[in-house]
Amino acid sequence: MSANTCHMPNHGLEQAEAACCRPSSPSFMGEVEAAPAFTWTDRDTWKRAGKNTLNCLIGCFIGDFGALIIIATYFPGTSMVLTMVIAMSAGLVTSILFESAMLRWKESFGWPEAFRMAISMSFISMLGMEFAANATDFAITGGTVATSEPLYWLALAISLVVGFLAPLPYNYWKLAKHGAACH
Repeated sequence: MSANTCHMPNHGLEQAEAACCRPSSPSFMGEVEAAPAFTWTDRDTWKRAGKNTLNCLIGCFIGDFGALIIIATYFPGTSMVLTMVIAMSAGLVTSILFESAMLRWKESFGWPEAFRMAISMSFISMLGMEFAANATDFAITGGTVATSEPLYWLALAISLVVGFLAPLPYNYWKLAKHGAACH
């Protein structure tokens, strides 16, 4: 099954989700369409899932990394737990905003619909991405490596790769299940 991009400009969220993010409805009353067999081998769906996951990663990275830089620069005595909570929260917020902007720009959604769609389509992916990336970073560095150390940058690169790979199967499954990409 191939994932198709949905173009539903200026429709309410319910209509957009119905047309874009859910399987198509039966063509006759009482008739039920047979769902295609699920497979993990559709290259088009993997490609679309990869693009969606990369968009999510960019959004998460902007907020997460930005918060870490601000905390390290202006509030260096902040506890590790509070720093991670703030960074992950900032990553979720910027990712939702980034996804909303993409929906607004690419699909011509209104801002409220774009925001709700970004949350409904991507929030679980964002949570998994943030958790995987931050857990990886913490496992490598213990959370105490300065940005001037090469280990910091190595851990950042590895955590970005893990953050990308962790939600990718979920994003593929969601695209294959719904048969459409809304962002």
